[in-house]
Amino acid sequence: MSDGEKWNLENAAAGAIAGFSTVAVLHPLDVVRTRFQVSDGRGGSCLPLYKNTAHAIYSIARMEGLRGLYAGFYPAVFGSTVSWGLYFFFYSRAKARYKKGFDQSLSPGYHLVAAAEAGALVCVLTNPIWLVKTRLQLQTPFNQNRPYIGSSDAVRTIFKEEGWRAFYKGIGSGLFLVSHAAIQFCAYEELRKITINLKSRREKTDVKDGDRLLNSFDYAMLGGASKLAAILLTYPSQVIRARIQQRPSSDGIPKYLDSWHVASETARFEGARGFYRGITSSLLKNIPSASITFVMYENILKLFKLSQSKLDTSD
Repeated sequence: MSDGEKWNLENAAAGAIAGFSTVAVLHPLDVVRTRFQVSDGRGGSCLPLYKNTAHAIYSIARMEGLRGLYAGFYPAVFGSTVSWGLYFFFYSRAKARYKKGFDQSLSPGYHLVAAAEAGALVCVLTNPIWLVKTRLQLQTPFNQNRPYIGSSDAVRTIFKEEGWRAFYKGIGSGLFLVSHAAIQFCAYEELRKITINLKSRREKTDVKDGDRLLNSFDYAMLGGASKLAAILLTYPSQVIRARIQQRPSSDGIPKYLDSWHVASETARFEGARGFYRGITSSLLKNIPSASITFVMYENILKLFKLSQSKLDTSD
């Protein structure tokens, strides 16, 4: 295995570990966010009406217990672990490919293209996982349909009742969410450069030693800030995807036909506010999540580098 391939696998492993850790800690907020996103306030839904994030958590815990707060946990853990692992793998490969022939660091444009490329590949590969997660998170004691008994039952039932194409519902808005990842990683890379330059000037050290200049607090701030920018700019597409991925009613008729139908109905009945339902719980969940992810990713990567350098020295 070449050094480049080994480095890509290390990026994938670091990303996967980071993704698993964040989901395990913050999953209840993800359940709340998903339920807010599909609640249009027009009735016809089996979901209770929640006043705010705190009320939603309290209501779910009281009516459904811990199981309700962790609905869809297994596909969320699996999906996040796979997604982050694949994302960092594809992203590092894309950056390495675009960097060939360049001595200096990549420009923001190249970071944007690399992030978008990685995001598109991950979206196509993982959309079925997110659909199953969304369906499980939307199950309540008031559902008219026979409830899914776990992830495997959900997969079998969806395939039997709706066919394989159902697993790719929301893929259009999901691909639009590629811009979310592109914005996040481009912002992270540029903020990272700025932070390194500022620290190198202050400490009068070489910019090339950037990894040594940054600490866990820096990674947390950079990860949180980049995620905030991405959420604010692309959140409506998350609402559209969640709504179109809802389970059809007991008669098999879906509430929305496609992404355009979701967008037009939301704009018609709820206005701009409808496209930002659940954003509070999304911010509460995703900003700490991004901070934890990048702290773990960067530190795990440092451990890999340290262990590799020790091996090279011993050889």
